[in-house]
Amino acid sequence: MMTSSKQTNPFIAICLLASFLLCSCGQPANRFHLEAEFKNIHQGEFYIYNPDTGQKDTVAVMDGRFSYLLTLKDTVTLSILFPNYSELPVFATPATEVKMEGDVSHLRDTKIFGSPENDLMTEFRMKTNEKTPPEVEAEAEKFIREHTSSIVSVYLLRRYFLQSYIPDYAKATELCALLNEAQPGNQYVARLNLQLSELKNFTREGKKLPPFKAVTTKGDTISNAKLKSDVNIILAWATWSYESQGPLHNLRELEKKNKGRISVVSICLDAAPTEAERILERDSLQWPNVCDSLLWKSPILAQLGIATVPANIITDKKGIVVARNLTTIKLKEKIEELLKP
Repeated sequence: MMTSSKQTNPFIAICLLASFLLCSCGQPANRFHLEAEFKNIHQGEFYIYNPDTGQKDTVAVMDGRFSYLLTLKDTVTLSILFPNYSELPVFATPATEVKMEGDVSHLRDTKIFGSPENDLMTEFRMKTNEKTPPEVEAEAEKFIREHTSSIVSVYLLRRYFLQSYIPDYAKATELCALLNEAQPGNQYVARLNLQLSELKNFTREGKKLPPFKAVTTKGDTISNAKLKSDVNIILAWATWSYESQGPLHNLRELEKKNKGRISVVSICLDAAPTEAERILERDSLQWPNVCDSLLWKSPILAQLGIATVPANIITDKKGIVVARNLTTIKLKEKIEELLKP
């Protein structure tokens, strides 16, 4: 039986439809594409990392440009790390191409656009560039309340209420509950909401550190029972977080000056312990380091109520929490204060 020339083979029709959809999206269904152009830089290197997976990539800048492709299933938040240790968030969504335009001498004016999430974040940064920290926090809270379903709100919550110089756990708990209700499928928000809720019950100042146990990268078991020095510090850090590495060096110097009076346990949120071990060995850091490759799903984070990187908890010899989540400078000052006779 002859097929009419007006009829179309079903297989061919499916292929044509797939081709049409692929072309209409601009990118394959599982690929994110970032195109960047910067003034005042000819060549160099930037880092792109994913805090949720620990993946860190190096991108080469040539003639002020770079291109970055990433295969993914869901929208994720990436951070672009610049040589001056500043960073900018990029929201990567499958089948999306995003543009980045800026000047390395004025990075805060960088524009990232091409998707609703990045457009919103760029608008927020442009609006708050000249505002004071309290004003920016007020704008962040307003944004979160108005965009509870947006991944941008999750970033702003973490950035301005948990990683600020003075974390506002009460406000973070309130806002996170709103996000958790609006984003029931977001596992990170669910974990953060649980950790913030538990934070009200323990690891606050004046409370006893809850029991915990973990295996270090050397194969030893570390627990709160071994933290019996005059001053004990638990430090959460990562190789992809420059900000978290500053305290490492300060603690090394304090530990040398006060032998036997300070105990340190570090928790690394890398996907693999290799690079973390290299940094610790390079800087002659001998204290126990935990890196179980579970990232934010690590049980020790939930046990200690740690929800961000960097993070720190200070206890006395009785295991009582005396401070937590201090800045690098404040952490050093607090330890020196506690070591005074």
